[in-house]
Amino acid sequence: MAGTARARQETEREIADFLSIGPMQVAELDLGAARDGGATLRPGPGSPPVTAGEVFVLVRRAGRPVGTLTGRVPEGADPVAVLTELAGEPEAVPGPVPAAAPPSASVVVATRERVGRLARALDSLLAQDHPDFEVVVVDNAPVTGATRELIEREYGERVRYVREPVPGLAVAHNRGLGVVRGEVTAFTDDDVVADPRWLAELTTPFAADPGLGCATGLILPARLRTPAQVLLESHGGFAKGFTARTYDPADPPADEPLFPFTAGRFGSGAGMAFRTAVLREVGGFDPATGAGTPARGGDDLYGFVRVLAHGHRLHYTPSALVWHHHRETWRDLETQAFGYGAGLTAYLTAVLVNRPALLPAFLARLPGGLARARALTAVRAGRGAARVPGGHDARTHPWPRRLSRLQRRGMLYGPLGYLRARRALRTAGREDER
Repeated sequence: MAGTARARQETEREIADFLSIGPMQVAELDLGAARDGGATLRPGPGSPPVTAGEVFVLVRRAGRPVGTLTGRVPEGADPVAVLTELAGEPEAVPGPVPAAAPPSASVVVATRERVGRLARALDSLLAQDHPDFEVVVVDNAPVTGATRELIEREYGERVRYVREPVPGLAVAHNRGLGVVRGEVTAFTDDDVVADPRWLAELTTPFAADPGLGCATGLILPARLRTPAQVLLESHGGFAKGFTARTYDPADPPADEPLFPFTAGRFGSGAGMAFRTAVLREVGGFDPATGAGTPARGGDDLYGFVRVLAHGHRLHYTPSALVWHHHRETWRDLETQAFGYGAGLTAYLTAVLVNRPALLPAFLARLPGGLARARALTAVRAGRGAARVPGGHDARTHPWPRRLSRLQRRGMLYGPLGYLRARRALRTAGREDER
């Protein structure tokens, strides 16, 4: 009882600290091709112009993302001058390398009863700077006709509508995979705003590397208006850094002892693409994983590992950017923390159930990867947003122990959640046969 009381008191203190976190503005600062005084500042998607106060800034050079910083603009100061000074002199960024035209692409967006967010995402997707692409919306287990009505009313033939009655993100993605026409299939969420170059940057690497099976991109916060959004982003959010990297199963990275099972390091489902034929060849995503199932998540991680285990490379590029609308409340963070833990072990269970031949490799890598696994549930201290060289340190806030505990509980639950999801799918299949 005393332990329970102490835990409750600790959580109350953490919530009080959490509620004291103030909002931040979101902006983009482009330093130009050279530091010649041509820096430009514009607000993030859906944000007002920058004024005095705390600002989270994506720094670009000649349009290319090179890092982030946080800083405070004093009252009466010029935001461009203040933030340019904070950015300092970034390291030289190589100029763009001439590349073949990106392959034909399909963008799949799974959604369920969120037409406001979906419209915002679709507007950004239809504005992509890509020569040959389609957009497919998968309406997952809808309870109303709102999504279909939105697409018919506002987008017509520019967006293809597909209905998937079985709930689950992986099921919805597989439904989209079955109807797409593009050589490359990209997936994103209905709560993002895609940078105009997102699709071209995400798919062009497939033209240069025939052995590439998957590509992932950079995910940054669209808004930092609530304590939950600021807390999540101050501890890294969904970003995977500003250095492009290729993961090759024929040459495993020395700094990833559990490769390829540390799939969370490769990217996230809000910005990923697969060579369509490869993803179909490996069977798509496991339908018992993902949001909307008892497994809670892990569908994207499952896809990454299956493609790598099949011998194909995975490429991460920070030039493929989407702006993500983070969860907004403490309760959202609790749900998200548990879901992250559950999705992690659910996807590992799915991989080993579907590819039992990978079990020896997993067990062999396990001793060297225990420290990494522990880090997944440790207090996430000091890993704020990436910095611009010479820039201002990102502001961080203590990661609540309550959220770490929930993530660990989720990890314990994940295998059970996955098995429950498989059973639910079998039950649904039997009912369909009647």
